[in-house]
Amino acid sequence: MSESLVIVGNGMAAARLVDELAKVALGRYAIAVIGAEPRLAYNRVLLSSVLAGETASHEIELKPANWWRDRGVTLKYGCTVDEIDVGRRELKIANEESITFSKLVLATGSSPLRLNVPGVELAGVHTFRDSRDVDLLLTLAAAKKRVVVVGGGLLGLEAAYGLAKAGAPVTLVHLMDRLMERQLDAPAGALLKSLVEKKGISVLLNASTSRIAGGQRVEGVELSDGQRIDADAVILAAGIRPNIALAKEGGIAANRGVIVDDQLQTSEAGIFALGECAEHRGVCYGLVEPAYEQARVLAQHLAGRKSVYPGSVVATNLKVSGVGVFSAGEFLGTERSEAIVLSDFRRGIYRKLVIEEGRLIGAVLVGDTTDALWYLELIRSRENIAAVRKDMMFGRPAAPLAAAA
Repeated sequence: MSESLVIVGNGMAAARLVDELAKVALGRYAIAVIGAEPRLAYNRVLLSSVLAGETASHEIELKPANWWRDRGVTLKYGCTVDEIDVGRRELKIANEESITFSKLVLATGSSPLRLNVPGVELAGVHTFRDSRDVDLLLTLAAAKKRVVVVGGGLLGLEAAYGLAKAGAPVTLVHLMDRLMERQLDAPAGALLKSLVEKKGISVLLNASTSRIAGGQRVEGVELSDGQRIDADAVILAAGIRPNIALAKEGGIAANRGVIVDDQLQTSEAGIFALGECAEHRGVCYGLVEPAYEQARVLAQHLAGRKSVYPGSVVATNLKVSGVGVFSAGEFLGTERSEAIVLSDFRRGIYRKLVIEEGRLIGAVLVGDTTDALWYLELIRSRENIAAVRKDMMFGRPAAPLAAAA
């Protein structure tokens, strides 16, 4: 008889785990997936494409309904898990239903941070996190509402781009001195800003939001320097917080995220966590690729095979507001590293490769990201690059690196 495995969360991490389990342990588990959103799992990265009108909502679904059915998965979406009873191996669902489990995986994701400023509870203050948010923002854009987006990270830029392309006048305000400061160095951030502004988005840096002004509804955003930006709506995209309440209330150890070991197991035997809600060796990644790597390791472990998750080399490789952006590894450099830089702002291209002891340890690309995966491969493999160092800035050589060496 199949062992019961319940996954709480129906996002990208959960879908990838089911996919990986189907490859290595098909039939071993009776799998149930419980998700709060009332739809099939979808690619959250593409929400801005839906907002921009480039993709239809149904086109971003990761797998069709029959894919889940063919793998014997019971899908329960539009359901919220209220409680984990670790001792009884039972989950309490919002409608007072309960479900038992032998093994449990928490893939509860994260929630958008809400600024602690006056006016944040006014009507017209929204977040950009899931497909329901997209529907609301499309309504704003269709009415040509003036929108201020707070946050110049990936989510904020994507919200601003989608809104601007859909027809809304958009101002993006960011607390830091450059856009995407966690993924880009200063020159790359400056180039991205200029390219984003060419798409009709007004960008204000070093801008601290002190108050959201209005009576019953949003009327504007006030900055700490006294500047006021008139607005009909505000989108908060200033970071995320791992969803750990369910785990903590069930007695499962959590810090910033749900604490997991190298097999993605929590403090409770047979209960695992992965994706944005998980904290491994003190790190919460909040990115898709580490979640996929975790899913591969966890699937192997659940299949009874030896597997270890050592952590991830953090990489970003996306279209940000329609602009190709890639960064990976130690892109800011170290005391012992050196950087090779190619900068052509007129053509909208920036490349920086960081080298230490004959190996590529970091890279940043803006504009042309054609060779991003090759650079990432070199960073992860720690391969010696002496044979291609002279020309590697211009892309992957025709000959394999080992042959060239």
